[in-house]
Amino acid sequence: MTADEQRAGVELTNLDQPLGPDAGATKRDLVDYLDAVADRILPVLTDRPLTVLRALRGRAPFMQKNVPKYTPDWVKTVPVWAAASHREIHYALCDDRRTLLWLANQRAIEYHPALGLAADIYRPTHLILDLDPPDGADFAAVVAVALLVRQALADSGLTGAVKTSGSRGVHIFVPLTEDAAGDDVAAATRALAARAEALDPSIATTAFIVEDRAGKVFVDATRSGGATVAAAYSPRFKPGIPVSFPVSWSELPEVHPSDFTVRTALERLGDGDPWAAEMPAPQRLPADLIAQGHTIPVARVAAMHEGKRRAKARREQGSV
Repeated sequence: MTADEQRAGVELTNLDQPLGPDAGATKRDLVDYLDAVADRILPVLTDRPLTVLRALRGRAPFMQKNVPKYTPDWVKTVPVWAAASHREIHYALCDDRRTLLWLANQRAIEYHPALGLAADIYRPTHLILDLDPPDGADFAAVVAVALLVRQALADSGLTGAVKTSGSRGVHIFVPLTEDAAGDDVAAATRALAARAEALDPSIATTAFIVEDRAGKVFVDATRSGGATVAAAYSPRFKPGIPVSFPVSWSELPEVHPSDFTVRTALERLGDGDPWAAEMPAPQRLPADLIAQGHTIPVARVAAMHEGKRRAKARREQGSV
């Protein structure tokens, strides 16, 4: 093979170049991996406005929402009004192998689809909890809290699927029926995080402010509304280029996120699609879970007010 070739009508270039100084992988590794898992990653990307992380040579990696002006006409896009920036953003829709390969050739390494479909990105199709360990924590700490979340789900009559985040934590997905309103999903996510924390507050925390977490695993309930999350099977721009990999609950204690990279994950996968296999059927959120969640303040808003309160207290203490 040469450094350039064509697949599915896409010109692939500079394939032998490294993805980054610590990547331990080349652009060819990225393209080959994504091409091999196309039939498994495309179902979780299709019809979802897509944000990608690109790592261009000589530039810091960056998150890209708006498609570049040179995007081919055959790449499907969807316009979404961004209230924060007061403009229309044209997101890519990665619905087919050709688009996936084109994105890979653009050195799009990470794939972060919206939680909702293009018709309504603010109505999540899944409830998602993101477990984030403190610096220096062993992955076993994350597993322990993931099992608390599983118990909290079971206590609420729900079940979910789990995957490594591709970084240091895990993502837990609960598929939802179509009658779940966005605000109610956000509320239920907060309630589930609180219920998991209550099962063992010595190892789990819902504290949004990092300094308040006291070395515990953070149960992040903010993946709602217009948020995104790394897709199952998405590579991550970390040393070795790990991938977000689905595992069964029974094998979760036996794995480590570093086990799955663009060079090793395919052997583990074989012909299977564990994300589809492990994902339960869509579920209706219990009314009591939603009601509890609506009594819990939105984390970012509460943290903002608390930050202002603490800053004021520091100023007042300094003036004494």
